[in-house]
Amino acid sequence: MPETALGATSPRRRRDRFIRLGWARRVGRTLGHVIPTEPMSATEIAAGVRSGRLSATELVAAALKRIADRDERLGAFQLVRAEKAAAEAADVAQRADLAQLPLAGVPIAIKDNVAVAGEPMRKGSPLTPDDPQPADHPVVARLRAAGAVAVGITRVPELCVFGATDSPFGITRNPWDPTRTPGGSSGGSAAAVAAGMVAVAHAADGMGSIRIPAACCGLVGIKPGSGVVPSQLGPNSWYGMSENGVLGTTVADAALVLSVMADDPALAEVREPERALRLGVSTKPPINGVRPDIEHLRAVVRIVRRLEAAGHPFEQADPPYPMNPLPVLARWFGGSSLEAEGLDRSQLDRAVRFHAVLGDRVRARDLVKDADVELFRSRVEDYFGGVDVLITPTLATPPIAAARWGQRPWPRVFAANARYAPYPAPWNYAGFPAVSVPAGIHPNTGTPLAVQLVAPRGGERLLLGVAALIERLAPWPRAAPGY
Repeated sequence: MPETALGATSPRRRRDRFIRLGWARRVGRTLGHVIPTEPMSATEIAAGVRSGRLSATELVAAALKRIADRDERLGAFQLVRAEKAAAEAADVAQRADLAQLPLAGVPIAIKDNVAVAGEPMRKGSPLTPDDPQPADHPVVARLRAAGAVAVGITRVPELCVFGATDSPFGITRNPWDPTRTPGGSSGGSAAAVAAGMVAVAHAADGMGSIRIPAACCGLVGIKPGSGVVPSQLGPNSWYGMSENGVLGTTVADAALVLSVMADDPALAEVREPERALRLGVSTKPPINGVRPDIEHLRAVVRIVRRLEAAGHPFEQADPPYPMNPLPVLARWFGGSSLEAEGLDRSQLDRAVRFHAVLGDRVRARDLVKDADVELFRSRVEDYFGGVDVLITPTLATPPIAAARWGQRPWPRVFAANARYAPYPAPWNYAGFPAVSVPAGIHPNTGTPLAVQLVAPRGGERLLLGVAALIERLAPWPRAAPGY
């Protein structure tokens, strides 16, 4: 593990690392390339492979070894593509356009809710077909075309419904504290990145499912605005709330992978803000009755004060959250009902089954209305007429327990999710981009803290620039302790 703010490595570990690096460099001189012994960022990997200094095949082999060594205690992966990934890495190494590939040789994990050709897509449920998918999802196709190698498929909660990653396939655990969840529904992807198994992972976000795991695991997680990246998640992407995005350890990595997913190279060009921004700051939960943990509020204050010192004034400005949460919840319920169609619902996890029944009622009563979204969107667009970026906590409390939440009564599961992660969902409803950025360590639990940045539609580059400024002013560990 590299030296971090959490404590320097011991003299023995420094000596051992020196020996390993010396051996690697000697072998590298023999074979004509470097063999890295520590996880690297995706940006570093791609640059090294493009230049010929690094080997795509050896980088993928190293990632597969880390997965084999570390995943048994975390349960991040649903499926590891060891032989196929090795073959695909060899193909990447032989590509005529290798020197132009933005993700040349980068090992990446794919969340188990998008199609990977030749692999089953289970969505966290043994009730789904285990037939190989005939073709890649457009996002996966873009990642592969850019030179990335899918080393495995990561776990999700059943049908991606809740904000903790457990299913009949098992419980996924947080590398920072294995008794706690890595969040959901992209918890497997987050655990894989936070444990240093891969530098970046695909994720998807319908009610916070990128930003929640990012906050739980100390990562950068960006949900783009509507239409920036192909969604095509389930029957209707939860009525348009769900988006594909990325989890990474650095802002540059998140931006690079997002640029490939969006087929927009400009997104990879991260620039800190060149003018003073108007920051709106709000710690008010979108859900009445939620009481945020004081340390999560203090994290917002610390980050805002650093941004203010860097020349970006702020004001307390609560966004116009919907007074009635039903229009947001209706899309969540209804989308889950559609996901459950054709499955033997009697065999679904208890909480998921009840959630789908609520969705059946939403659909029967036609409770999903486009007019509700347009009204909320117009109100938040007015709000952003006065501020450039909104800053909130990402979570209200530390991550909840790693447990079989799906087997518990639905009201208990819903309450636990609402209490710990209320802040992300409104921005799925609005279709606005949002990013979670690490913001310190909770002094009592030792788990990461995070802030959420939100901008109007089209504001992805602005958010990445602010996130990069925070990364420079308040850098964070690249991996959980021990990894």
